[in-house]
Amino acid sequence: MTQTQQLQVAVLQMDIAIGEPDRNYDNLLRMLHDAVQAERKPDLIICPEMWNTGYALDHIQQLADPQGLRTIEMIGEFSRTHDVHIIAGSIAEKVGEDVRNTIYAFNRAGQVQGTYSKMHLFRLMDEEKYLKAGTTLGELELDGFKAGAMICYDIRFPELARKLALNGAKLLLVPAEWPHPRLHHWRTLLMARAIENQMYVVACNRVGRSGSTDFFGHSMIIDPWGEIVAEGDETERIISAQIDLDLVDKVREKIPVFKDRRPELY
Repeated sequence: MTQTQQLQVAVLQMDIAIGEPDRNYDNLLRMLHDAVQAERKPDLIICPEMWNTGYALDHIQQLADPQGLRTIEMIGEFSRTHDVHIIAGSIAEKVGEDVRNTIYAFNRAGQVQGTYSKMHLFRLMDEEKYLKAGTTLGELELDGFKAGAMICYDIRFPELARKLALNGAKLLLVPAEWPHPRLHHWRTLLMARAIENQMYVVACNRVGRSGSTDFFGHSMIIDPWGEIVAEGDETERIISAQIDLDLVDKVREKIPVFKDRRPELY
């Protein structure tokens, strides 16, 4: 952790080929190489939700990564080689007979520093019929500071973000596959989570089409005031920005929301 807690962040806003893991692993690896070759090398890279398979739920038992082993091997080697934290979006991960929508977080040494399985399953996409919900919080540590992880639909549940903030998170990481026509919801909810919890939000959404569904990207990096630091368009690209986690403490001191809470009343 640097003294000023500054981090260069890269968000991989990628297209995902539904039901084609080989193609997706190759595409992600290409984007990872592009990210670390930038003029300002990132300290942290984040990928989108279910990037290894897309929402091929009808075949997810056959497509999911057993115990995450393929992901661990590829991303672990890359993060170790390039000295970078990677939030490997989320993947379809098979453990026993269950498939989970799981984030793998890698530290600079290429080790799995933490995992988080999506706890709120999205009924509009029949997730609850094919996936097992997670039961633990997404709490991570990056270079000595605490971060929280949520996945897509999770951002509609403010209690979860608040719990992560109360537990010390200064940064909220959100992989997603969020489609049209709900762009306004996406942007508004992410900004709200940043404002109400006075923390950075880094959200990575996919682009492209899956069946009849179009995904709009608009990945975002938002500061603790709720100001958008960087935002993507609807094309495959890398969004990057430098964030300063000292700003979290300054904002929380300026408007003491956490000190003024009345948890005994609500």
